[in-house]
Amino acid sequence: MTEAFHPPQHLYYDGKVQMASGSIFRSIDPSTSRPLADIHAASHSDVDNAITSAQKAFLSWSRTPPVARARILLKAVQLLRDRNDEIARIETQDTGKPFSETSTVDVVTGADVLEFFANLVAGGGLNGETVQLREDAWVYTKKEPLGICAGIGAWNYPIQIALWKSAPCLAAGNTMVYKPSEVTPLHGLVLAQIYTEAGVPPGVFNIVNGGGDLGAYLTSHPRIAKVSFTGQVSTGKKVASSAAKGMKYVTMELGGKSPVIVLPDADVDTAVDGAMMANFFSTGQVCTNGTRVFVPLQMKQRFESTLLEKMKHIRPGDLMDANTNFGPLVSEVHYQKVLSYIQHGVETDGAKLLYGGFDKPEPMEGLEGGYWVKPTIFTDCNDSMKIVQEEIFGPVLTILAYESVEEAIARANATPLGLAAGVFTRDLNSAHKVVGQLEAGITWVNTWGESPAEMSVGGWKESGVGVENGKRGLEAWVRNKSTLVDMSGVVPTVFAKI
Repeated sequence: MTEAFHPPQHLYYDGKVQMASGSIFRSIDPSTSRPLADIHAASHSDVDNAITSAQKAFLSWSRTPPVARARILLKAVQLLRDRNDEIARIETQDTGKPFSETSTVDVVTGADVLEFFANLVAGGGLNGETVQLREDAWVYTKKEPLGICAGIGAWNYPIQIALWKSAPCLAAGNTMVYKPSEVTPLHGLVLAQIYTEAGVPPGVFNIVNGGGDLGAYLTSHPRIAKVSFTGQVSTGKKVASSAAKGMKYVTMELGGKSPVIVLPDADVDTAVDGAMMANFFSTGQVCTNGTRVFVPLQMKQRFESTLLEKMKHIRPGDLMDANTNFGPLVSEVHYQKVLSYIQHGVETDGAKLLYGGFDKPEPMEGLEGGYWVKPTIFTDCNDSMKIVQEEIFGPVLTILAYESVEEAIARANATPLGLAAGVFTRDLNSAHKVVGQLEAGITWVNTWGESPAEMSVGGWKESGVGVENGKRGLEAWVRNKSTLVDMSGVVPTVFAKI
């Protein structure tokens, strides 16, 4: 068996690497299917130890002035930026995403969020309110940290998601026990060590590795105050149900089946570029993917011919090549899942296969064993097809023709999911009217996918609970305490002597 490229990955708590007592599993390079590293999973007792470490650290970290916490976190921001390319290479190996993407998006956007929340708390973001009720009575509020929080990461944006969760958590004064996805776990120790180097005290940020069973134990643990989960809807429902039994706070960022609506006046080139970003960026492994592309019937032929012409600009290949912009799927299990949807689209749904399909991209030397799939386009689709209804989480675009904008909006909303949606048009008045009717928590106009630190994002319906990022994102990591102070010297009472 081929030797792994990375040393064995253990746990991290009390500010240092800790030996795990659970089983061992392997991280795989999806571009070649070769092993990357042996990952030592945590046992339940290991999780208990990590939580105990976080509990001890909470006592002092929660009392550290926000501006002092911010100074430490900003040092971590600089370390992330200094090591951007090094971390991005690890992300490329672990996820199969091209280095051209991980080096410009994954670490960068994660560091941006950490910087945003550090500056937010340093600038008074945790301040409460003061209200004068009457001349001699006041009410004041405080935002206090929750305690020990559990973070459960997803495999598609490993370090970015870890930072999206840990940044507001730590900035607000909480501590965290974080479980990376078992599919892409290599970022965990890297981030934990960066936090420690920056001056984050031992126990404030901890890493435990393992599968879904370990995640279930962590999220249901009685000493956990909050669970923040990113993943598929079915798993999110289980996590939320478990957390509800313990009355834990939750943030759920779940899946989607997001619509792209191309209005009749849209520039076709721009709309096609948007649809491609909404379907093929990160090999389609993005929760906000706009996989249902609604195109006016009279524009359909031009849209498809333009799309086919631009497909030649999707370039799979050596992931470290600056020109490569398309990678493999993340794992063999996921590869088989995506292929099964493509097969269903052809053989059962009866959609027209316009591009791509079952074959792998042209042979690439040394990459033949990887989990590569061609970017795929189906047209002549209808709303009842499985490939239109269910989240595929792969590079599979479906084109749906419509005759009226009202019809397109109604069909776009006809899903239990509501994560993202987008509109392409030259008329901003029309854009705002359409966006205002779309049932989604994240919407874009004439663009797709950008999610800056300043923008609060979260799903509607079954796509999630709560938001991440932006000023509202900090509120998910604090609890309110209101105090009424009466200075009159008299206690109002109904029990006075008559």
